[in-house]
Amino acid sequence: MRLHICAIGRIRKGPERALIEDYRQRFDRTGRALSLGPCLEHEVDDRKSTTSGDQGRLLERALPAGAYIIALDERGETLDSRSFAQLIAQQRDAGASDLAFVIGGADGLSPDIRAAAHRLLAFGPMVWPHMLARVMLCEQIYRAATILAGGPYHRD
Repeated sequence: MRLHICAIGRIRKGPERALIEDYRQRFDRTGRALSLGPCLEHEVDDRKSTTSGDQGRLLERALPAGAYIIALDERGETLDSRSFAQLIAQQRDAGASDLAFVIGGADGLSPDIRAAAHRLLAFGPMVWPHMLARVMLCEQIYRAATILAGGPYHRD
């Protein structure tokens, strides 16, 4: 199952980009044996849209057809890392070809994207900058693969 991160904004070279690439590469190596991966990133240029509605239409175009959609939203449910890993495994085992995570811009996600999402997830009650949310998502995706593989990265 391919994983997709569809996000508003482009992250240029710097520490956030380095962390994202590191975790995505780690996931791709670990996930291969689990029928997971690759983890692809689809960046939507935020300069082309100014409202959450405009951004929502651009994000919709970035979503793979038929993907199971998980939107990151401050009003979403919070999961621990093991539950997050099980969510990914359940979609893989159900035969999903694509699992898409959606991260909005400064004004959040459009109501249309939230309505289209199969699940809404939050990284707790705090609001995070989209660059850090993307780094945290990539780390949790990699952590999920290590949990599913029975690796030592995750400790309870």
